[in-house]
Amino acid sequence: MKIKYIIIAAVFLATASSCKKELYQTPATSKDLGKFLTNQAETEEYVAAVYGTLQSTGLYGLYLPAFAEIPSDNTYDQVPSNDSGNYGQLDQFTTIPSNDIIETTWRDSYQGIQKANVVLNRIDKITYTDPAVKQARKGEMLFIRALLYFNMVRLYGDVPLVTTETINPNQYFGLGRQPAAQVYDQIKTDLAAAIPLLPEVPGQPGRVVKTAAESLLGKVYLTLKDYTNAETQLLAVVNSGKHALLTRPQDVFAVNNENNKEIIFAVQFTSGVNGNSEGSIMFQQFSPSATVTGAKGHNLPTLSLYNLYASNDLRKGVYVTLAPSGAPFDNKLTAPTTIITDGPSDFVVLRYADVILMLAEIENELGNTAQAVAYLNSIRSRAGLANTTAGNQADLRDAIVLERRLELIGEGHRWFDLLRTGTAVNVMNKWFKDNNILITIDQHNLLMPVPQSQINTDPAIKQNPGY
Repeated sequence: MKIKYIIIAAVFLATASSCKKELYQTPATSKDLGKFLTNQAETEEYVAAVYGTLQSTGLYGLYLPAFAEIPSDNTYDQVPSNDSGNYGQLDQFTTIPSNDIIETTWRDSYQGIQKANVVLNRIDKITYTDPAVKQARKGEMLFIRALLYFNMVRLYGDVPLVTTETINPNQYFGLGRQPAAQVYDQIKTDLAAAIPLLPEVPGQPGRVVKTAAESLLGKVYLTLKDYTNAETQLLAVVNSGKHALLTRPQDVFAVNNENNKEIIFAVQFTSGVNGNSEGSIMFQQFSPSATVTGAKGHNLPTLSLYNLYASNDLRKGVYVTLAPSGAPFDNKLTAPTTIITDGPSDFVVLRYADVILMLAEIENELGNTAQAVAYLNSIRSRAGLANTTAGNQADLRDAIVLERRLELIGEGHRWFDLLRTGTAVNVMNKWFKDNNILITIDQHNLLMPVPQSQINTDPAIKQNPGY
C-alpha cells in the first residue's frame, strides 16, 4: 500500500443499531470528508469509524495478535505454507518486505492514525451539547493514536510520525522515518493529554476510559525502563477502584461476561449482526487444522507453553486447551454459533491482570521485593497456585516472566515482552535449539521489515538493516 493511500479520501460511517456494540458497526455509507464533520452528529459518526479501524485485518481483527506472539516461544504456525507463508515467515524469521501481514498492519495503522488526526484537527470547532463528551472524544482519539504508534514503533522501529490531518499527501514525501525516541515522546505526550480528558466509566461498552490511558502510559514507561513513572501510572489504575481480578479464570473471557471489571480496554466484536459481519475471524484462523471449517492453524500455543501449566493450575484447559489431535489452542476465543468467521469474542488490549504483573515487575526492578511478591501471588492465587518460592530479584524476575506467559497467552504480549526485556535473541535461540529447530536469530530480526511498497513509493523511507 503506497504511503499516499494512508490519506483517506472518504470516510465510511457506522450505522445505528440497538446492539450493545453499535460503536463498531460495519460502514454503510460514504461521504465526502471535505464536507463532513460540521456538527456533533457527524463527528460522533466519524469517531465511531475511528474505533472501527481497530477491527481491521491488520490490527485487532486478525494480524496484530499473531504479529505479537508468533515470533516468540509462545505460539507457532502449524502449516507454514498456508496463506502464502505469511504467518510462517514470522514463525521462521524469514519475513520479507512484501509479506501481507507486514504491509497490511502498516497500512491499517496509518489509516487509523489519519482518522484520529482528522477528529483532533476539527473537533475544537464543533459545538457539543455536553462539553464533557467533546473532551472525552478528544481523549479517545489521543489514546487510539498513541496505541497505534506504540505498536508501530515496537514492530518497525523508526516510523513516519504524522500528528496532523493530512490534506496533501505530498507534504510527507521525502521526510522518511522519525527516530523511535521521537515517536515515544509523542506517545507519552498524547497519553498524558488524554488522561484528564477521559471519563472514569465508559458511556458505552468499548469506549476508552481514563484507566486505559493510564495503563497504556504505564506500559510505555515500563518499555522505556522508566520504572518510577511506570509505577505512578499503574498505581493510579489500582487506586481508582474501577478494576479487579475476577474470582475465576473462566469468567474473564466468557462471552456473556464481556467488558467486566478486569477488562480495561477491548476491541468489540459481536456475532449475528449486520449479516454476520461484525464478528471476529480469529477463532477460525487460530484453530488447529481440521478442527473447524477453514481452520488454518495460525498462532497456536506451543506444546512447550502448554506443558508449563501445573496440573492444578486453574487456567489449564481454560486459557489453553488441547484439540483431539493433541494440538494446543487458544481457548480464550469462543466458537461462533452463526458462521465460522463470525466469532463473538472481543479482543482484549488492556487487562487488569497485566497491570498487576507489570507492577510486580516494576517493584522487583526497584528492589521492593515484598510488594513484587504480593502482586505476583495475587495472580497465582486466582489460578489456584501456591505462593511463589522466589525470594531474590533474579528468581523473582524469572517467576514474573513465566507468570506473564501463563496468564497473558494469546493477548499479544510475549514478543513485545522479549523485546522490552532485551532477551529475545537469547530466549529464541535457546528455544530453537531445545526443540531441534535449525533457526538462529540475531539483532536484525528484532525489527520487522518496512513494507517494500512504502520504500518503492518514497525512497526517503529506508529499509531496516538485514532485509
